[in-house]
Amino acid sequence: MKTVLDLCNWTVRESGADSPAVKATVPGCVHHDLQEAGLIPDPYLGENELQVQWVGERDWIYETTIVVDQAMLQQDRLLLVCEGLDTLARISINGRTLAETDNMFRQYSFEVKDFIHCGANTIAIHFSSARAYTREKEALRHLDTPKCCPHEDYGRPYIRKEQCNFGWDWGPVLVTCGIWRAIRLESYAIARIDSWQIQQKHEPDAVTLLVAIEAESWKTGPLSASVQVILDGHAVTESRALLVAGKGELTLPIPNPQLWWPAGRGRQPLYSVEIALSDEQGNVLDHASRRIGLRTLELIREKDAWGESFTFSCNGQSFFSKGANWIPTDQIKTRITDERLRDLLQSAVDGNMNMIRVWGGGYYEYDSFYDLCDELGLCIWQDFMFACSSYPTDDPHFMDNVAQEAVDQIKRLRHHACLALWCGNNELEMWIARKNQNHNWPLMPWPEYEKLFDRLLPDLVQKHDPATAYWPCSPHSPLGNRDNHDNQECGDVHSWAVWHGRQPFEWYRTIFPRFCSEFGFQSFPEPRTVASYAQSKDEANITSAVMEHHQRSQIGNVAIMQYMAMWFPMPADSESLLWLSQIQQGLAIKYAVEHWRQNMERCRGALYWQLNDCWPVASWASIDYYHRWKALQYMSKRFFAPLMISGVEDPQKQEVRVYYSSDLAVSCPCTCRWRITSTDGQLLDSGSDELVAKPDRAEAVTSINCQKAIATHGMRRLLIWLELWQAEQLISHNLVTFVKPKHMQLQEVKYEVTSTKQEANRFTLQVKVDKPALWVWFGLDAMDARWSDNFACLCPGRNYHFDVRTQQDLTLESFESRLRVKSIRDCY
Repeated sequence: MKTVLDLCNWTVRESGADSPAVKATVPGCVHHDLQEAGLIPDPYLGENELQVQWVGERDWIYETTIVVDQAMLQQDRLLLVCEGLDTLARISINGRTLAETDNMFRQYSFEVKDFIHCGANTIAIHFSSARAYTREKEALRHLDTPKCCPHEDYGRPYIRKEQCNFGWDWGPVLVTCGIWRAIRLESYAIARIDSWQIQQKHEPDAVTLLVAIEAESWKTGPLSASVQVILDGHAVTESRALLVAGKGELTLPIPNPQLWWPAGRGRQPLYSVEIALSDEQGNVLDHASRRIGLRTLELIREKDAWGESFTFSCNGQSFFSKGANWIPTDQIKTRITDERLRDLLQSAVDGNMNMIRVWGGGYYEYDSFYDLCDELGLCIWQDFMFACSSYPTDDPHFMDNVAQEAVDQIKRLRHHACLALWCGNNELEMWIARKNQNHNWPLMPWPEYEKLFDRLLPDLVQKHDPATAYWPCSPHSPLGNRDNHDNQECGDVHSWAVWHGRQPFEWYRTIFPRFCSEFGFQSFPEPRTVASYAQSKDEANITSAVMEHHQRSQIGNVAIMQYMAMWFPMPADSESLLWLSQIQQGLAIKYAVEHWRQNMERCRGALYWQLNDCWPVASWASIDYYHRWKALQYMSKRFFAPLMISGVEDPQKQEVRVYYSSDLAVSCPCTCRWRITSTDGQLLDSGSDELVAKPDRAEAVTSINCQKAIATHGMRRLLIWLELWQAEQLISHNLVTFVKPKHMQLQEVKYEVTSTKQEANRFTLQVKVDKPALWVWFGLDAMDARWSDNFACLCPGRNYHFDVRTQQDLTLESFESRLRVKSIRDCY
């Protein structure tokens, strides 16, 4: 009874111009279509971004011709369903205006039966310039919006569109338009499913599903709904109910419930819930399905010794949140594929993460994103799409528009097992607090802020998704002075004193946030990525116009170099500079995460900024635009390890305090082994300690007295190697030094590398070194590869094992000829 016609064959042309129409990709955006037609250059190459700004100034028309048969027209309803229009759109069918839209984040359904006839029909969607709209609004009333890059316009908060389209301190200015999500015709007879909601009731060893269904009906007659729950292809329970006035509720106990857990805490079984709407004769009129995980996922805020906790709990078990912030995968949406999303999210899990924060200046992610997070066990901190600006909450249309946007997204996402939190916005309370600190710019008054983030959004979450917690802002201080966004007694913080405040990395050890949802440090991407936008030696110099164009933080390159002078000798060449910047970035985040995990009873989460990039650029990302792992991503595998060994040096006492940090749900007997060597590899002291790592806990293991070694060799020649063993398996390793690398008296290293081909695209390496080699990284000439470990510190006397997956299949000889091995000593 339901018929669907996907609308995929479109053209696009400039409105009011003589330029010909070109083929359009739908879903997609105009920049991709123009580039494919050869009308604009690649915006990501060199400074081409500046040459394509005119695209965002113009209006564009997407057109298609569809053939509709009589059978479809004879149905009771014929709907044009638009899952995403970017952004100011006027829809016409056969020359008649159907509707106008002004929200990129809303899902629209329009009755079109009176607009469509049998045979060929023309649909046109006219997209007006978002840039022109925001300038017009801004001219009438200024809303404070910090400019993140020189090219950015004011006025973005007036439009419900991806805010970082207008520029950010890591992204280009590409004000897009187009049909960015699916568009289709749907026809129905008699009735259809209007909405449905699944709620879970958890009791000891028992889970019951409560399924509420609402149907829209156009003819009289009884309707019924059936629900079947399927696990691994087998039905585990089912139920049927008659609908009364189009509504019904079904209760389905789940036998032997298999619980869903965050990554690292257990499995992620997913149940398929299938619903069918039928008429009196049993004919199926409409159907729908969703995948769910059986779990409770809560934000726990309780009084404790330090104030109020901020910790997430799944199925009654509190866990430390480990992860990163997520920005849009690409500014040109056509380039985003499910394969790209899967690779990035799998990389997060491979980096021992269990949480991703979807940041509020982008867009609500694709369905496939949340499906993948369900499968992988990545909990989602979901911002509503508001970031770093005032917003016009005194405008009734704006508020109505936002309310429907929120309802659309809450209903779309509420069933996902991964959904952990709804958050109102990113950093607005920080901007309001700045007003109270006498900064001289107009900001959003608290009463206007409260309309949206303290009343409207929490009310909608409570109504449509009561099982998921709401948080008004990141960061937010729920106790005491709300202006105190760095509160260490409660709430979450954004800690930027290192990058923006130029504090040393050691500063992280002085703060104890309850949950740090943003902190970060920048690096350059690797040479192959730089070569994708800087295509000559001169352009690749970090002071060139191109390199500065691909650095959107106003302090970016200067800050990287300033810290590099603190940490490393001056690199020998530009390539070494790029690599050292990545190691430096990893060290910055390592200092923070290890400290907070050492104090995990107090601090319950660390989400660094940021996981991914939206174009090739110098940024805070740990994975660059081409999905090449930076040093930080490899280091995250170690500092986010389920069981981690770490140490803190004390130069005054001349000792190293050793800690374990465990995210496991069970106790684990372990052995801590440590060694002190000189920088030339001489063993100076060693020891071991037996311990039982307690679940969800961090404790001091031992204190290593280094006085004798320092007296004979000095701090510059000492390396303290830490290892955590479980039976005969090394599960965590670390390195502690008393001085920064620039002052270490490191020696030249000889590598003994044995390669073995395991299967297509997969090799293993056995590696030995004759001297300590710090932050050793492997690479292949002119080919990408993913390593089981990289940027690791290697100690003589150990045999190290590395697995590698290559981008293309190679012979063993070809693999070995391409293989390159370096450490920081090779960069000076």
